[in-house]
Parts: sequence; structure tokens; C-alpha cells
Amino acid sequence: MRSFPPGHTSLVTGASTGIGAAAAKVLAQCGSQVIVHYRSNRVAAQQVVSDILAAGGSAFDIQADLSHPGSSRKLIDDVLGHTKRIDLLVNNAGSMVSRYKLLEITDEFWDEVVETNLSSVFRLTRAVVPSMAQAGSGNIVNIASVAARNGGSIGIVPYASAKAGVLCMTKGLAKELIPLGIRVNAVNPGVIDTPFHERFTSPEQMKNLVANIPQGRAGRPEEIASVIAFLASDDSSYIVGETIEVNGGIWMD
Repeated sequence: MRSFPPGHTSLVTGASTGIGAAAAKVLAQCGSQVIVHYRSNRVAAQQVVSDILAAGGSAFDIQADLSHPGSSRKLIDDVLGHTKRIDLLVNNAGSMVSRYKLLEITDEFWDEVVETNLSSVFRLTRAVVPSMAQAGSGNIVNIASVAARNGGSIGIVPYASAKAGVLCMTKGLAKELIPLGIRVNAVNPGVIDTPFHERFTSPEQMKNLVANIPQGRAGRPEEIASVIAFLASDDSSYIVGETIEVNGGIWMD
């Protein structure tokens, strides 16, 4: 298993369930102190922390609603007030919010989805970079979606568009930040078996999605988490601005 140096600290957003929770646990197993961010599901976030502590790791939870513009900087400031450093930022928090077809989408709904999935990534990165630059090193891993490649299923144009923006932002930030010792990369999950799909995808829709996956099954959160850990480690020290597709073959780039 990969191991991080003593004192290594990771902030994983949207870490109360699904991919974020799996990433928090894997990173803790690798020796990182993990800050488990959540928006509203405090009980689930505390359970993730308890699981990490029970396994001998180090973690604590922190709340922030990243759909509000001022919350990103406050979150970073609060974390740095506790830990003094952030070596890894995993921009995982995101949501479809709901499914609407084009003529049902209001400006307010569009703004909410873009704020949650794209603007928060920009603001969190902007807030964390000064401390990473001062340290001369850091890693940022952005979690996007295969919807960024294929437009997604019906009713998620705002979400797919925001996630496509995350991929573009990843490349632009990677070029700008690597001279500071900060690597930026992305992971593009396909259909992953998480509470995310339980909320936004009907059983019939899920069946149809899985039927189109060459590997014949949905992915597991741990399969995304292991890639995040790889990108955060020295094993990937020469990978910059890359997007790793993890989707069972549904999209090959």
C-alpha cells in the first residue's frame, strides 16, 4: 500500500458517503490525516471519521455548504486553523441537484448546479494554493464525471456542462501551478454504485446505464479512491494535468 510522509494532511470534500467516503478511508490507510468535509449529512461524516479512527488512522469532520460563494475560503481557513497545512485537496463535492430537461431549467437552477460543481472547485483551489505554494508542494485532484465526455443521460445538461468545465480547469490550473510545485489532475468516474445514483437514477435507468458498460457492471467507490491515492502519491510524480478515466470501458480516450 502507498504511504504518505508523516504529517501529510488531506481535505476531501463531499466525503460523508460514496466516492468521497471511500477516498477518505483509503487516504487514511496510506497514513494521511483526513479532513472529512460534509454539507448536511453530519451523522454519515462522523461515521466515516469513526471508521478511520477505529482502523488506527487520523481524521476529523468539518461542515460547509459549498454552494455559497464565501464558504470555500472559510472552509480552507478553518482547516488550516486546525492542521496548519493541506497537502492534498480532493475536490469531490458535487450534485446533479435534480434532473430537468432544457425547457424546465431556470436560470436559478443552472446557477446552483454550476456553483456546486464548478465554481466551488475554482474557489477552493484559489483558497488553498497560497499555503501549498508556501510549502513548495501540493496535490489537487478534481473529481469530474463521464458525463463531461458524453453529455450524460437526459436531464443533466447543467451537471455535465459543469463537470466538463472541471476538466478544462484542471488542465489550465495544472500549467499555472506546476512551477509552484503543485500538481493538478482529475479523475473521471463512470457509473459508480453509490448513494448518488440512488438519489438521481431510477432502477430502470441504472439497469440501462450498466447494460452499456463493456465490463458489465457498475464501479465501486474504492476503485475511484485507489486512483485518487495514486495521483496524490509520488508514484504519479510526473503526471500533470491528466484526466484518468475509470469507467469499465464506457468511454475510452
